[in-house]
Amino acid sequence: MSRAVVLMSGGDAATPFTTPEAACRSGLAAGNTATALREHLLGAGYQVFTAPAHNGRGVVRDPDPTSFGAFGDQPEVLGEQYTVNSDGDIDLAGEHLARFVTLLHYRYDVDEVDFIGHSNGGLFSRSAIRLMAMIGAPVRTRSLVTLGTPWMGAAPLRWVYGEVSDADVNLAMLPAGLGDGLKKHLAQKDLGLAAENTYHYLVGPDGWNEAQGAALDGIPTLLIGGTYFTSATGDPELWPNDGIVTDYSARAQGLPASVVPQATRMSFNVTHSIFVSNLAQLPWDTGMTWNPDVLAAVTDFLA
Repeated sequence: MSRAVVLMSGGDAATPFTTPEAACRSGLAAGNTATALREHLLGAGYQVFTAPAHNGRGVVRDPDPTSFGAFGDQPEVLGEQYTVNSDGDIDLAGEHLARFVTLLHYRYDVDEVDFIGHSNGGLFSRSAIRLMAMIGAPVRTRSLVTLGTPWMGAAPLRWVYGEVSDADVNLAMLPAGLGDGLKKHLAQKDLGLAAENTYHYLVGPDGWNEAQGAALDGIPTLLIGGTYFTSATGDPELWPNDGIVTDYSARAQGLPASVVPQATRMSFNVTHSIFVSNLAQLPWDTGMTWNPDVLAAVTDFLA
């Protein structure tokens, strides 16, 4: 049996397709989310693939000069049917990710996968796991790791849709520029994911999480939250947070145990990403998928 780790980036991300042997020859080898994580896991002896993601419809651009941490000279640009639209519907992303994993089976004889999803990539992976089980895909899910995943919504998007007040979020305490222009950006480019990063969409008896059913039964899951930004008087469901997702949401603290029945939960003093760290004028190793402590925890979990 051939086992592989599949890295899935999150909302609005652009990530190239990489294999254990091949990555981008210019810029960041696997994009801003996956480069350090991929390198660490390869060094630990894992067979690692990154799922292609484009922040819009279509395929991953080559070169991609628009994303933070540009990359180019990709080893291969996969077709749209295997590429996740990182600004679109969660379950549509899950369909494309499931199709990508099936491609790994036929190309590389992959029979078993460990999914590692950053941010919305955790929800994309969760959706793919359910779909793969429903259709009897030839690949078994061994485990799931979610890093800064908005299981109960992302604070800035909940603010945009009126679920969280200005006073509750206190955007001035988040990285400079994160809240500024967010509504304007969504007005120009909203392909569906933004409204799904909310409490009313994800949580409750009719919410997305419970609708996923029992697909995570028997699948060990590691949920990691970031706590870099804090407030002594803030709502504990909103603070601390990683600049985008609260620790409470990232560790699914308010969800029924049936949603993630075999969960290990951890928190680290990290930001959501190197993009957030850059906004806050912090070194990149404070970003969740570039932080040595987080990388070590993920490796220990996979072992």
